[in-house]
Amino acid sequence: MRARLALVLALALGAAACAPVSAPTEAAGAILCAAGSLRGQGSSAQTTAVNAWIRNYQVACPDATIAYESTGSGAGVRAFLAGTGAFAGTDSALTAQQQAAADARCARGPAVHLPMVIGPIALAYNVAGAGDLRLAPATAAKIFAGAVTRWDDPVIAADNPGVVLPSTAIRTVHREDSSGTTANFTAFLAATAGADWRLGGQSTWPAAGGSAQRGSNGVASTIARTDGAIGYLEASYARFHDLAVARIRNGAGEFVALTDAAAGRTIAAAGLTDTGGDLRLDVDYRSRAGGAYPIVLVTYEVVCRTGASPLLKSFLTYTASTEGQAAAARLGYAPLPEQLRGKVAAAVAGLT
Repeated sequence: MRARLALVLALALGAAACAPVSAPTEAAGAILCAAGSLRGQGSSAQTTAVNAWIRNYQVACPDATIAYESTGSGAGVRAFLAGTGAFAGTDSALTAQQQAAADARCARGPAVHLPMVIGPIALAYNVAGAGDLRLAPATAAKIFAGAVTRWDDPVIAADNPGVVLPSTAIRTVHREDSSGTTANFTAFLAATAGADWRLGGQSTWPAAGGSAQRGSNGVASTIARTDGAIGYLEASYARFHDLAVARIRNGAGEFVALTDAAAGRTIAAAGLTDTGGDLRLDVDYRSRAGGAYPIVLVTYEVVCRTGASPLLKSFLTYTASTEGQAAAARLGYAPLPEQLRGKVAAAVAGLT
């Protein structure tokens, strides 16, 4: 018996000695761990999701250190171009000029877009006496352009038949910093509000007046403490602050409540350009898809296709997984539609 035990122990020790020391370890939740440190910055819209992903990853993989700074999309892109981070989160695809600079920064290959977070944009409000508010795109445009200044204006009343609205002054709240949330919201107004919005789609707020606040959390906090306030922000912040959110009229003429499923219908109808793993979505804000919530932003992780560290690839593999997307959905984000999620996962697998 002792001889047999000694033989088994010797074989086990021999097998352990032959095992490669750097072999990756698979942790709970199918996370294939990698060691090292990683830094990213950018979009505040995705911050809650990214922080949850980081927490989950580091619990499973204690040899990894990952940091994400919520600096806004514009600052995140600038930092990536300067080489101060491994990835940037941005709520708008890079411009042609930014793409050229990003490709030069990556040196050995192009920078690519990985759509990772779907964040419906909420029109959150705090109006005593106003219940389930409904807004058409033209109405929202008039409010944020300053053409409608009181909550009982006939324009708002037309969207809310039978509702007694207060005469409270409207106090709009917008982003102070350059923001993909601003870019997507103004692009929505430009695409759907016609002559009622002539200011185009811009990452910096273009209209006069209103209260300027830094970051989505600043917008949410201001709305929460201001009677008569309305502002645009990523939906997870509205949910965290327990803010009322307006129903928005879509291209089919439906006033749709903001839900994950409704946002997902808009993304599922979006056009997709796939150029060698560079994935860009063209969201149709005027989509006639039934039950679609129309104001949706997509946050991309911008990374170098060649030269990705094992930790970056491992982390993004988790965020693009069904487990990672489910973790984001629990925080109020809409998970990537499965067909798109599969394409993102394949693009991450192609990073070298």
